[in-house]
Amino acid sequence: MVFEDQQLTYSELNYRANQLAHYLQSIGVAPEVLVGICVERSVEMIIGLLGILKAGGAYVPLDPNYPKERLVMMLADSQAAVLLTQEKLVTRLPEITIPMVKLDTDGELIAQQHQANPINNNNPQDLACVIYTSGSTGKPKGVAILHQAINRLVNQTNYIDISATDVMAQVSNFSFDAATFEIWGALLHGAKLVILTKNIVLSPQDFVTQLREQGISLLLLTTALFNELAQAIPSAFASLRCLFFGGEAANPIWVRQVLNQDPPQQLVHLYGPAETTTVATWYLVKAVPEDATTVPIGRPISNTQCYVLDEQLQPLPIGSVGELYIGGDGLARGYLHQPDLTHERFITVSFGDMGDNRLYKTGDLVRYLPDGNLEFLGRFDNQVKIRGFRIEPDEIETVLARHPNVQQAVIIVNEIEPGDKRLVAYIISSQQPTPSELYHFLKTQLPDYMIPSAFIQLERLPLTPNGKIDRQALPLPDFSQSYHAENYVAPQTTTETSLVTIWSQVLKREPIGIQDNFFELGGHSLLATQVISRVRETFKIDLSLADLFDNPTLANLAQSIDSLLQSTSLETLAVQTSKVKANTYSLSISQQSFWLFEQLHPQTPTYHVPFAFKLIGTLDISALERALSEIVCRHTTLRTTFELDDNNVPIQRIIPPYSVTVNVQERKMTSADEVKQSLTAAIHQPFDLRKEPLLRVTLWLTGKPEQILLLLFHH
Repeated sequence: MVFEDQQLTYSELNYRANQLAHYLQSIGVAPEVLVGICVERSVEMIIGLLGILKAGGAYVPLDPNYPKERLVMMLADSQAAVLLTQEKLVTRLPEITIPMVKLDTDGELIAQQHQANPINNNNPQDLACVIYTSGSTGKPKGVAILHQAINRLVNQTNYIDISATDVMAQVSNFSFDAATFEIWGALLHGAKLVILTKNIVLSPQDFVTQLREQGISLLLLTTALFNELAQAIPSAFASLRCLFFGGEAANPIWVRQVLNQDPPQQLVHLYGPAETTTVATWYLVKAVPEDATTVPIGRPISNTQCYVLDEQLQPLPIGSVGELYIGGDGLARGYLHQPDLTHERFITVSFGDMGDNRLYKTGDLVRYLPDGNLEFLGRFDNQVKIRGFRIEPDEIETVLARHPNVQQAVIIVNEIEPGDKRLVAYIISSQQPTPSELYHFLKTQLPDYMIPSAFIQLERLPLTPNGKIDRQALPLPDFSQSYHAENYVAPQTTTETSLVTIWSQVLKREPIGIQDNFFELGGHSLLATQVISRVRETFKIDLSLADLFDNPTLANLAQSIDSLLQSTSLETLAVQTSKVKANTYSLSISQQSFWLFEQLHPQTPTYHVPFAFKLIGTLDISALERALSEIVCRHTTLRTTFELDDNNVPIQRIIPPYSVTVNVQERKMTSADEVKQSLTAAIHQPFDLRKEPLLRVTLWLTGKPEQILLLLFHH
């Protein structure tokens, strides 16, 4: 497992999880005992999840960024017996009466426990975890997932074959069921699990860099994030063995663009509600017709059955639209502590000679296509999927109704343009609370993805002839009018003016003042990535996603940009001055770790990066050397050495431009094995970082009208 600069082998992970498991067992954790876990994305997160399961318990993941009120409700509803967390998160958590285990500050106590595997009496029908999803009753509901269901998700299945050579990216919020696939898909097969921070995931260029540097082979994305990356960097997925995407209806435009650029080896469209443990169907996407309006959700994964039934629960023929019912080993036990809702959605259907089947009633409209694949067509109810999050508008309406000035509220989804879905709230109120007031009221009780992008005041709601709310007759949101701008302040500086233009383009909203808050205007994490990309392009600075979250008002973000512009100018001047005085520089944190590794393991080729080419035809070696010399002249990285200064502190020294001399070796090589042996020997030759730059060039003249060229870099 890898997270930033931390790494754990399987044995290290096992020992630490075992110690936690023994400790949890000592305080009463056993099969069917629920343990809340509220931690940031980290190594401790995985140790915590695995430790809970090893103790026999079931984990309840709690996003530390949720409002306190929501965390209180989830802990109370789950009746968790223990809470795992971190010291730095305690102030964000509600006051609780159950035991609290801090994975960081209680580390010494946990480390005193045995490292041996604990005795575990779980069986396949025991609870493994409880995943909370949005609920139509006004509060989230806990989906009770079994050990059997997770095994069925990733083991011996037909849609993916994970091996120990794979590298799985963990990008999902662990409070959502997609993380179930990522974490246990990797760890149950000996694969490497690379945990990526939210800031990296939401920065397209940084994300793609990590995919390639970490050698990621397997990646699961929400459809919304897939679309975002496909637009920004169409070739982002070229290095992947398999890319999975799903969570909402796919836009054929972006799927086709990925296939037409540099596609992954396999592109797989997934579908599945949490109640069927993450994935129910899969579709291998090889091509998307020009006239396609959607992408099929495919066929059932192994040990899963899908039925398209009518209102009398009778199977429908191919091409007929009906509701999708799902059965098999992936079914959840039901909704935690909600027997009535469980009975309503998990039903038993008799198919005559085929016997009775326990099925989950999805509420999704589908039909079977002639080729046997399923096509998703919509919903029976008001439930929606936005950016991969399942949302019950009723839950938002219930919370809004608690506001003292709101008499009635209706939530709908408005699609501004293909793929850009936003929640809109229609409010009936006496004193007309401002959108800002409603935004902050909801923020104390709901996660960010459930807060509407617009609040529209109405005198009355339109009704159908039978007295129900006519959602089709609700006025379309006018984003230029839906946010009260009584405190509007126009931009004053060049930076503010440019930033207003960027926000207007991304948010599809005007006018925007410098006191406006990006998130109150309907901004969210994926739109924030667009803002950051455009700011970087406009101002030529490295603004981070965290800068926008820390400075959500336009005025504050403009100040942050101006500060970066000023510091960048000063740094440039300082670098230019230091180059004149001495071409020596301190090491970055990454360089320090590489340098230290070289001191401890001077003969290892771990960080050698080879590129070998077969050149066919007559080669002008002099021209090759001139070309390489020009590249080395342009890039100081390629003429850098490392040494200790007078205080025994490692520094890097940039040497003046020099003429590259290619190491030419004349050797007849008649077989692939000979070529491999020669390349291997050259690649394993250690660098002397004190004297040798970070590029070495070797050329073999093989006796044929061809040559083998090796460019060897040190990472």
